[in-house]
Amino acid sequence: MRKITEVLRLHHEHGFSARQIAKSLSIARSTIKDYLGRAARAGVAWPLAPELDETSLEHLLFPPLARVAKEERHMLSMEYLHQELKRKGVTLQLLWHEYKQTHPDGYQYSQFCRLYRQWAERLDPPLRQEYRAGEKLFVDYAGQTMSIVDSSTGVITEVQIFVATLGASNYTFAEATASQDLPSWIQSHVHAFRFFGGVPEITIPDNLRAAVTRSCRYEPDLNATYRELAEHYGTVIIPARVGRPKDKAKVESGVLQVEQRVLAPLRHRTFFSLAELNEAISERLDLLNNRPFQKLDATRKILFERLDKPALKPLPAQPYVFADWKKAKVNIDYHIEVDHHYYSVPYQLIHEEMDVRLTGMSLEIFFKGRRVATHRRSYRRGGYTTLPEHRPKSHQKYLEWSPSRIIHWASQIGPYTQKLAVSILQQRPHPEQGYRSCLGLLRLGKTYSPERLEAACSRALDIKAYSYKNVESILKKGLDQQPSPLSSSQRELPLLIHENLRGREYYQ
Repeated sequence: MRKITEVLRLHHEHGFSARQIAKSLSIARSTIKDYLGRAARAGVAWPLAPELDETSLEHLLFPPLARVAKEERHMLSMEYLHQELKRKGVTLQLLWHEYKQTHPDGYQYSQFCRLYRQWAERLDPPLRQEYRAGEKLFVDYAGQTMSIVDSSTGVITEVQIFVATLGASNYTFAEATASQDLPSWIQSHVHAFRFFGGVPEITIPDNLRAAVTRSCRYEPDLNATYRELAEHYGTVIIPARVGRPKDKAKVESGVLQVEQRVLAPLRHRTFFSLAELNEAISERLDLLNNRPFQKLDATRKILFERLDKPALKPLPAQPYVFADWKKAKVNIDYHIEVDHHYYSVPYQLIHEEMDVRLTGMSLEIFFKGRRVATHRRSYRRGGYTTLPEHRPKSHQKYLEWSPSRIIHWASQIGPYTQKLAVSILQQRPHPEQGYRSCLGLLRLGKTYSPERLEAACSRALDIKAYSYKNVESILKKGLDQQPSPLSSSQRELPLLIHENLRGREYYQ
């Protein structure tokens, strides 16, 4: 109390400011202001009254707080706090302010937080983590598989189990798929979103190949089809970090529950189709989602209806249609090759690399994110799908390429190479479609000598094999170094003279 007395003396007798007093007594300026404020509120005048000793001054400036018995204080339900914290924007501080408005004599903020955290530590680790309603969906495949028996052959096929778990409610979806390939992975996401009736803000997969093309702790590369699925549904894909199981602890717990409470009870049953197995999984899944938690007075279904369902984004009008993505380079004939079929693009894009989106019925071609062509998908090997507007105009020179220039290049190797190039161009509906074969033909001259290429072209003309692949096969097998199999009309045979041979005059 001596310092308080000195503070009052320096302030009243010498008129020192709080800064000067703090410097003189080595006390924080905020403490000086607190002392002076308490003295003013208590009506303490200077000089001090003789009867006001240090003990009396202390009780006057620092009166004891009225204590409320612990049993008289009201505390909110811990389960209520736990569930409210999962809602967007809700914090312990907000809940404490609401609590103090209705219970002014309740616990202070630090004690309020301590009591809640002590209770939360007794929960299971997956339940203890805080997840916002509608924020995260965790997806993965279970380690355990199931079996499908072919009823006609008896062949047993192992199938995979896809699991998706919402973060806030632990509401779980599961289904059997034929494999872990990209179409199955995408289709399971579509089914999961439909099952939940909405879309979460963030979807967290593991680093499996169908989701991530290149694993990286900081910037993993997503599969293009998976990224398109996310754009269609308006969710964000954030893969779990490699070697960080806590990033996906929620789905690990969900997988464990599915294996123990869905798959294990079905282990003695025999299934003959995926549909039959998924129907049984759906029945067991209802039991799992309606099963009460051990340490919470609720079920996954109840928490889902209360927390996640109202916060999920709405489903789009149409479900996502699976599409595969590939890259293809435009050749000089302004076509790209996809699954052994050729599709046209605007001729100005020659030599550029395209992104190709394939569905079962259509094919879309993109250049730097802009769609430049759309075709009906064709499965005819070696065929061409060409749009008239993609061809160059008749009065325009086809860049540096033209049939006459290709024929001129072929004539530098030899007459048979030139003749075969002309035949290739004439065999196509449009000469540009033969450019690719002619270029391949000319490139063979870099691998084999011009003499051998000329001989191979001669042999190809003899057998009317007007294609690059036939010439390549002739060279690889060395047939160009063997006599040419000319037809009887082309081959000059020596005249045979024999007494048993009759000429045409015999029949006149």
